[in-house]
Parts: sequence; structure tokens; C-alpha cells
Amino acid sequence: MTLIDVAKVAGVSPITVSRALNRPDVVSESARKKVLEAVRVTGYVPNMLAGGLASNKSRLIAIFVPTIAHSIFAETVQSLMDHLTAAGYQSMIGLTGYSAEQEERLLGAVLGRRPDGIVLTGTLHTEQSRLRLQAAGIPVVEAWDLGAAPIDMQVGFSHEQVGQAIAKHLYGKGYRRFAIVSVDDSRALKRSRSVATQLQALGIETVPMMLLAAPATVQSGREGLCRLLTDGHRPQVVVCSSDTVAQGILAEAASRGLEIPGQLAVMGFGDLSSAAHLHPALSTVNVDGGRMGELTANALLQRLRDDECKPVRVDTGFTLVDRQTT
Repeated sequence: MTLIDVAKVAGVSPITVSRALNRPDVVSESARKKVLEAVRVTGYVPNMLAGGLASNKSRLIAIFVPTIAHSIFAETVQSLMDHLTAAGYQSMIGLTGYSAEQEERLLGAVLGRRPDGIVLTGTLHTEQSRLRLQAAGIPVVEAWDLGAAPIDMQVGFSHEQVGQAIAKHLYGKGYRRFAIVSVDDSRALKRSRSVATQLQALGIETVPMMLLAAPATVQSGREGLCRLLTDGHRPQVVVCSSDTVAQGILAEAASRGLEIPGQLAVMGFGDLSSAAHLHPALSTVNVDGGRMGELTANALLQRLRDDECKPVRVDTGFTLVDRQTT
């Protein structure tokens, strides 16, 4: 979308659009409102690099991740950046803080820099973000999830299927009293709710869930187990939204003298590098973040070489890793 397109939608001249966006004090309130509404409808973002590059290519890829407070996304980002760098592209990282609204604000800033492509974490976005990305006309990959309404390309796995597999696996091992400790980000909630739904299908009606604020920390896990025990729950196994939360569960259990897995079994998610080296070693779910990063880079680079190629949807799958804590 261009400034001229916005002017046509607003029913004003291009110079009025420019002034409304850059010098709003010199246009009338009614004209400004028309322009802002046209900007919203069209998804227009001012080009900060106008005329700067003859090729109209920035060689820049924007990568949005929820947090760098822990390492669960690090392997994907490192692999993604390595492959993009090898192909001659530079990367910039934006932190969304698990917030679709923060993602929208970042998009407003980043799209003006005219990146050649954008990688998003997950499939939960505001309506305005979707509109802007569709209007931008650049490759977009939603990573770490698979959704029913992709913006463009997707490379990830089904969090619902992860939850179902965890529930079936632990039920098959003989566990019957379950609890869930999860942070409140959208993907963690998908997994946690899927665990509960699958357990209900297996005949286990009551599955207490402790919900904590993102991002996940070891303290989150400790607090989650404290709440469960304080509320009178005595689960045989706690399913955690991440390995970080699971480490907190293990720490709190150790402080209370609970035997793992005899008195309390623990299941994590993410298979962090530390998971296999904890004592006892943590059972978890491996999602191969490095491969996800490589496939995301490949999808972007293929589209950048040939903008006529069809959007890809790649299921990277997952693997249950059964260690000592279960």
C-alpha cells in the first residue's frame, strides 16, 4: 500500500495524507480522522527507506519472540539467524512479552524499516497486525505453532497434539491423579487445556490447574506446587508448561522431602539442555528448535528467491522423552 492508496480511500489529496501523518497540527481534525481510518483499513506503513535502495531490498529479516529470559526459543533463533546470515541477510529481534498488543506496536515500528521478511512466534495476533502483514506484501512465517488461519507460511507443531500425547502417555504409565502448573501464554495454555481435555476423555474429570504469569521461571514452578499443596491437592504427577517450571517443581519438592517420582512425578516441556542433567533427570517433550529454525529460514529464502512459490505449512513434530521424573 502507498500514500496514494491511502489518499484514495480517505477521499483527500496525497499531500493531506502526508501532512496528517507527519504534521497533524496543520490539518483539520476531520481530515486527520479520515486519514487515520484509511491507514487502519489499508494497513499502510510509511516507508522510512523511501528511495534509499535502488533494489528496494533491505536484506533485513525481523524475528519476533516472546522473551529471552530463558532459553526455550534460543535454539530456534540461533539456527534461523545462522542460515539467514549464510544467505546474506541480517536479522533483528523484537520482544513481544507474550502480548499480541505489544507485537502490534513492534510491527508498526519494524514495517516502516521495510524488512524483506518477518518471523513471528505463534499464531495469536491482533486483527490490525494481520491486516498490516497482509498489506505489506512480504513473506511471513509463523513459527512454533500451527493454526487454522495462517497469515502466510507456518513452520511448527500442534500444541494440542502435544497435550494429548502427554496425557495418554502418563495415563498409560498408570498415573490417575494429575495436576497442571502453567504460565499464561497462549501456546502453554493450548497444551495444558489439551492435557485436561484428553484426561477427561480417559475418565479423569478433575485436573487442578495452577496458572501463573509469564514468563516461566523456576520460582513459577515453586509457587505452583506450593499452591497445589496448600489447596489440599495431592497429585501423583504434575504436568508443567515448560522445563523451567518443572525445575521449580523439583526444587520445591526437594525442599519438602518429597521423593521423585515415588511421591510426585514431574513432566516438563521443551527439553532444555539442562533437562537431562538434573537429578533426577527430567521427563519432557523435545520439539527440535534447531530444525525448526532451519526450516523457517528455508521457507523464507525460497519465497525471497521465487515469490510465486506456494506458501508452505511444515509440521516439525515432537518427541516424548521419558526420563527419571516419571
